[in-house]
Amino acid sequence: MDRIEQYRIFARVADCASFTRAADMLGLPRSSVSAAVLELEARLGTRLLHRTTRKVALTRDGEAFLARCQGLIAHMEETEGLFRSPSEALAGRVRVDVPGRIGRLILAPALPEFLERHPLLELDLHMSDRAINLVEEGVDCVLRIGALSDSGLIARPVGEVELLNVASPGYLARHGTPASPADLSRHVAVNYASPTTGRVEDWEWIEDGAERTLSMPGRVTVNTAEAYVACCLAGLGLIQVPAYDVGDHLSSGALVEVLPRHRAAPMRATLLYPHRQHLSQRLAAVLDWLDALLKARLRA
Repeated sequence: MDRIEQYRIFARVADCASFTRAADMLGLPRSSVSAAVLELEARLGTRLLHRTTRKVALTRDGEAFLARCQGLIAHMEETEGLFRSPSEALAGRVRVDVPGRIGRLILAPALPEFLERHPLLELDLHMSDRAINLVEEGVDCVLRIGALSDSGLIARPVGEVELLNVASPGYLARHGTPASPADLSRHVAVNYASPTTGRVEDWEWIEDGAERTLSMPGRVTVNTAEAYVACCLAGLGLIQVPAYDVGDHLSSGALVEVLPRHRAAPMRATLLYPHRQHLSQRLAAVLDWLDALLKARLRA
């Protein structure tokens, strides 16, 4: 095994904090991954990783070497692509995690044109409404909607998500159309429970420049955006939902916006990726593509 391959294996183990997970991501036996790191440590004459039965962590020397190692890998990939045609300059796999309906409604339809421009690039597109641990799960970048915790990751804002209040015509025919937030006491919502925390989200709106909240009654609680919209279409209650999520339904009349002057505050949309001194060309290209695509679509 050549040195650059050992560097790649070590970097993946460091990113995943696990030999087993790194082996799965690389498509190699765990024994080969472990042997490559041991051989690298022997050649360098230092221990790069602390190993326990549950987790792997970088030593101080490992942290210093990882920064250099990632730079060398990125530089090598750029050098190898020096004489390729522009369409072949990007090669390899990038792993991206996005909320489910953004992946289905925005990213998937735009993928054919992007991949046609880069025929050697492969994209692992994970769609989930839960907040994943980017480093532990070996993902290169994630899209987060809403407030961010201090994760130590690089944050790249890509705009704001406009939220609408909507209901089905059938629901409004049975319960009436609310004219102000005071009318919400006579209505029910499809409640949304965070798939990460399990907490049911309150109904929110801005009034006189201040944020107001209300715990809405509801007979149905869901924990995915797909189910949230489906239950609203079925007439089970009001929902607050990103504008991109229901654009087609509003155009067709399957859903109707209510309380347009009392919307919730927009939510921030942010791309997150691990801190690296040198981004690979393929990840930089995917980030630029996501940035332009999301900025154009999220507030639609």
